[in-house]
Amino acid sequence: MKTLTTTQDLADFCTAAAQHPYVTVDTEFLRERTYYSKLCLVQLAHPGEGDENAVLVDPLADGMSLEPLHELFRNTDVVKVFHAARQDLEIFWIDAQVFPEPLFDTQVAAMVCGFGEQVGYETLVRKICKQGLDKTSRFTDWSRRPLSKAQQTYALADVTHLRKIYEYLAAELEKSGRSRWVTEELTILTSPATYDIRPEDAWKRVKTRTTSGKFLAVVRELAQFREEYAQANNVPRNRVFKDDALVELASTKPRNGSDLGNSRLLLREARKGAISEGILAAVKRGVDCPPENYPKIDKSRDKMQVNPALADLLRVLLKSKTESAGVAAKLIAPSSDLDAIAAGMRDVPALSGWRYEVFGEDAMRLCEGEIALTAKGQAVKVVSLG
Repeated sequence: MKTLTTTQDLADFCTAAAQHPYVTVDTEFLRERTYYSKLCLVQLAHPGEGDENAVLVDPLADGMSLEPLHELFRNTDVVKVFHAARQDLEIFWIDAQVFPEPLFDTQVAAMVCGFGEQVGYETLVRKICKQGLDKTSRFTDWSRRPLSKAQQTYALADVTHLRKIYEYLAAELEKSGRSRWVTEELTILTSPATYDIRPEDAWKRVKTRTTSGKFLAVVRELAQFREEYAQANNVPRNRVFKDDALVELASTKPRNGSDLGNSRLLLREARKGAISEGILAAVKRGVDCPPENYPKIDKSRDKMQVNPALADLLRVLLKSKTESAGVAAKLIAPSSDLDAIAAGMRDVPALSGWRYEVFGEDAMRLCEGEIALTAKGQAVKVVSLG
């Protein structure tokens, strides 16, 4: 196993990789004690067998620059292959404002090829490579040096098996004509907006039991302060204060340090210094917020008049269509989107792109009364009423 610890060694490998049609990529990182992921290891491999043409890259080595890898990412002649790429892409985008292009995500491709929902890497190794994986090093501290032999073996396996998985799935997609489906799915992963965390919108992730505008104004200010503080100090947002403490503060609306001391849920560190000052200022901004500036909640789905019989028929249709196409049903439409369609909404993903071809077109025909569903044995068939 070869570990690259200099920029020149990385540049040499990337130059060699650029001569091949694809390169497999994975990362190991830590995020338990930071807001942003700390990149600890990058694994790379281009076509070959076993550990051949596969390397570990140590981004923590003195003087190491990942620019040669970023340049490879920009090389559109080489497909960059990941499994469940979202967190990996977030790291590269935040650190270097770069996305791998073109991108291939084997998890997405596997769902399109009928391997089920959110299929794991270990499952694909077992089913496609006919091998097992030793996952004992999965939750180790990747920032510690030197890496153990077990860690290195585990990390390298995440890109060596990926070569065969990619080649198999790419061939299946080519055979079925579904490569475009995967390309459509990956568009969102290479959009900067996917990784743009806006502190002013952080309140939307906080679960509350009330829709009072005044209460939500305080929630919004507290959530924004927490997000900005966490980003500026690179600490997890829950280390500032947790959601249950945020909701408690929005309810009690403390005005001074003494009031903060009465909080049951606030961490000791948050009752003093910059955090306590930020909390009190945020609460005051929320309390003083004029009604016209209260947060607006999207209640459109809450007011939906769902036709339950139609929703049930759509579920039957979806099951039939996805079984026939060999695609994970969850990839087409979650249950909430089926309810939305049954309530007359049309701005849902299932009614556009490749999903429309598989399910959406007949879903619309079902809603319009143009088709019916019949069952014979285990099979469900679509019958035209036109």
